[in-house]
Amino acid sequence: MADSVVLAYSGGLDTSVLVGWLMDEGYDVHCLYVDLGQPCEDREAILKKARDIGAASAEIADVQNELCRDFAFPVLQWQARYENIYLLGTSIARPLIAKACLQRAREVGAVAFVHGATGKGNDQCRFQLASDALEPRLRVIAPWRIEAFRQKFPGRKEMLEYCAQKNIPVKATASKPYSSDENCLHISYEAGKLEDPAVDGIPIIDFGMTVSPQEAPDQEEYVTIRFESGVPVAVSADGSQPASVNNSPIDIVKSLNEIGGRNGIGRIDVVENRFVGMKSRGVYEAPGMTCLYTAHQALEQLTLDRDLVHLRDRLSPEVAEMVYYGFWYCAKMDALMAFIREAQAPVTGEVTLGLYKGNARVTSRTSPNSLYDEAIASMESGGDYNQTDAEGFLRITGLPLRVQGGVRPRTY
Repeated sequence: MADSVVLAYSGGLDTSVLVGWLMDEGYDVHCLYVDLGQPCEDREAILKKARDIGAASAEIADVQNELCRDFAFPVLQWQARYENIYLLGTSIARPLIAKACLQRAREVGAVAFVHGATGKGNDQCRFQLASDALEPRLRVIAPWRIEAFRQKFPGRKEMLEYCAQKNIPVKATASKPYSSDENCLHISYEAGKLEDPAVDGIPIIDFGMTVSPQEAPDQEEYVTIRFESGVPVAVSADGSQPASVNNSPIDIVKSLNEIGGRNGIGRIDVVENRFVGMKSRGVYEAPGMTCLYTAHQALEQLTLDRDLVHLRDRLSPEVAEMVYYGFWYCAKMDALMAFIREAQAPVTGEVTLGLYKGNARVTSRTSPNSLYDEAIASMESGGDYNQTDAEGFLRITGLPLRVQGGVRPRTY
């Protein structure tokens, strides 16, 4: 009997080619489509294509709620953005895809986990590191790191020709060969004409989640989001109070994708630094997560102690980097996630956003744990704050500066 492998199968160009190539190499190929809430994909057609090519099995693993609850929402609590802009939609999903494939590998007795990530990109790192952490004895086959595979398929042109010969339908074409990766958190667009950073990427792409801000409605739309301990639990599309019954994680994200998407929220165009050392250009859209990041930060402003949130903000870029690089299953991340769960305990309340032509602004925020004291903060007199006390505070704070200024006068 042939050895079995599990292929992380998306139905796109690369993984469609891989089914045939792995069969040519003598393997029984078990395709696993990991359902991450991809908004633009026909799941049954994707599975049928795998079976038509000759896969030994083609199954779906529905992990949509797990993706939002256990991966995206903790990263949201960190307010983690890679290089201060990217909300990590693809990065977050990769360790979960690997986990689901490794579970399937146990079921079919596979000798290897196979993925279609290139040897130039980040995803190979995320898949490999997740597999090393969860199933260190299982082999990982990454065809793009195999010389013979690259000789057979030196570029997308040859892969498209292969698919044409095999009558395998794919979304990519020779005239519009950009690559897309989608889940419920975002869609990314790379390759093709996007590889030239001087080219405007927006007109090239058929966006799947958002309208352009120019085409968005001319009237502001309001949405209210409720959080409990930093976790989004309910959303109301009309800006009124959220329903008393909590929504599921995936329902929250999908609702905000729809609301944010029709208002042109969450498009970015970036040149980023890959883990392997090169720069790459990508265009991303993440309407729902952009709304959640904006609302969550607004609620933190009410509820978190200054020193705690400043510490979190110093650590947040490191968390974003770890997620981006693929270090999800490791002791350091475990400890950081324990920290953020404790830090987020008071972040409970509701935030209303006004969405208008690509912009999300905070119109209201309330919390039973608010640290904001209007009487103290007011410019009017009142509250438990005596402005005379500031005299001594500043005399002590400024003491080192007065000493230094006397010893080493500054030219000005």
